[in-house]
Amino acid sequence: MSKIRTIDKIIKGKLSSDGAGVKLRRIFGFTEQGQFDPFLLLDFFGSDNPDDFIAGFPWHPHRGIETVTYMQEGKVEHGDSLGNKGVLGAGDIQWMTAGSGIIHQEMPKSAGKGMHGFQLWVNLPASHKMIPPRYQDINSKEVPEIIMPSGIKVKVLAGMFMGKTGPVKDIIADPVYLDIGLPPETEFSIEVKPEYTAFVLVYDGEANFDDSGKVVGRLETALLENGSVVKAVTKNQNVKFLFISGKPLKEPIAWGGPIVMNTEEEIQTAFREYRDGSFVK
Repeated sequence: MSKIRTIDKIIKGKLSSDGAGVKLRRIFGFTEQGQFDPFLLLDFFGSDNPDDFIAGFPWHPHRGIETVTYMQEGKVEHGDSLGNKGVLGAGDIQWMTAGSGIIHQEMPKSAGKGMHGFQLWVNLPASHKMIPPRYQDINSKEVPEIIMPSGIKVKVLAGMFMGKTGPVKDIIADPVYLDIGLPPETEFSIEVKPEYTAFVLVYDGEANFDDSGKVVGRLETALLENGSVVKAVTKNQNVKFLFISGKPLKEPIAWGGPIVMNTEEEIQTAFREYRDGSFVK
């Protein structure tokens, strides 16, 4: 029998800044360490003022994690220590596996327009923290979109939904990553593996995700209890939200800024290698 997940907690994103002063809203991060396992951090960057983001994220290292950038508006130019270069535009996805170590930069391109999107950090298990780094750059045209007669729209970024498979492949966390739009007065459900971590981030409007009466509003995240079905109900407005699920690692976390390992010794080794120039393998 299907069990509908209930809300464990609702977290309101906090205003923050990162990189060279990019203003953003940290939906969850270090202070929620372990609660969203295997997911570590989720940022929303959204502004129509280039002064809020144009300084970007100059060269910085990552090890032991994957970073997932999903653009909705604007462009970001990226480059890395392996010689990869590219530009992410509206609807594009970049799933970067930092693995053993990579140094990269992400620099917004304004042209007088705004920039809106999300960045998710996904932890790697101890057995894969030192794998060779790689990129998956996905053009928006490669992302399947399901449009239902009722007006429901679902973009499948990763994993499978209603027979459609997202373009991001071979991810250890076995994620399902959906961008969902619901019209007013709609009830919608998503099947999910019962033992997997699952959460929703509402980025436009508000909705209910269980029968408790709790409302999840704009830029709020609902972490969901175990169960096999996630239910969303809208009232008198359109709602847009991200649904993300993945297999928890249940491993120790040692977190040093852009580097996440399993022990403090591994963190110290990573920063020592970064200082002496042996970080990139």
